[in-house]
Amino acid sequence: MKLLFHPFNLDLKHTFTIAHDSRDVQPTLIVELRDGDISGFGEATSNPYYGATVEKMIASLEEIRSLIESGDYGSPEELWQQAHEYLETNSFAQCALDEAAHDLFAKKAGVKLYQSWGLSTDHNPLTNFTIGIDTVEKMVSKMKELPWPIYKIKLGTADDLQIVRELRLHTDARFRVDANCAWTAKQTIQIAPELKTLGVEFIEQPLKADDIEGMKRVFVECDLPVIADESCITENDVLACYGLFHGVNIKLTKCGGLTPARRMIATAESLGMATMVGCMTESSVGISAIAHLLPLLDYVDMDGSLLIKNDPASGVTFNFGEVIYAHENGTGAHLNHR
Repeated sequence: MKLLFHPFNLDLKHTFTIAHDSRDVQPTLIVELRDGDISGFGEATSNPYYGATVEKMIASLEEIRSLIESGDYGSPEELWQQAHEYLETNSFAQCALDEAAHDLFAKKAGVKLYQSWGLSTDHNPLTNFTIGIDTVEKMVSKMKELPWPIYKIKLGTADDLQIVRELRLHTDARFRVDANCAWTAKQTIQIAPELKTLGVEFIEQPLKADDIEGMKRVFVECDLPVIADESCITENDVLACYGLFHGVNIKLTKCGGLTPARRMIATAESLGMATMVGCMTESSVGISAIAHLLPLLDYVDMDGSLLIKNDPASGVTFNFGEVIYAHENGTGAHLNHR
């Protein structure tokens, strides 16, 4: 077994702005696990909000290179458990490793990853396409550039309601809105009725993650369902979100990969909560890994590879929100040049 690193800078098609960040370039790390002539690929992007850098990820994985390359594990889950003792404080590195292991093991078994889990893709949800904060004119332009059945609109400005009103004039698509912690409980409750009439499906993370009392009010009084994002990082957070949110948006990089994500989905389902997985502007490697969770989800936000103009990999593709799996086994991802 060989561990290899492939760092890249992903150039975004448009400046991507949310309530607490703005960027034109997204650094990412693609991890390769090579066993003979078969390779598995996984990915995690850097994220200043969570203190994750490509350099830190590589350093963390280098510390357990001997463990990884020993091949002394019979499944991705077993490797995840062995590595977690060392990577507990670097979930981004663990995510990239875990995705690579799942890809490799499924390829060696000669099946697609979702098939190895016994899942059917007959009723997969459509992915939304994200419109970052910008001038209304540019936001409309982005929608026209890529007609889509569902848009997730990033909000957190002084004119949020007016933005949604204006965007509604230009499309019949379903809307989802994501405030990225920028609102108050009072504000959320006040604007939710009109957002609902404007065709908004749900509100993602309206309040700061530590505003528990505010979320108790929102959960009871808001006219729209609320989905946790920044409030749902690790496995323990799912239970903590119960009674505060109607669903959870799980990010593989934040929780440490596909292995814990599947457990989080199962926990949320057992609590009667909606399940969603989101992306962190990954290339086709990370996006292809997410695709295999689709049979387990109510909603998905996996548009990362659509937001970049120099994707170093290939994998799943899209047809008006529908995810089309690659012909290859595993996650279907591969690097275009190695």
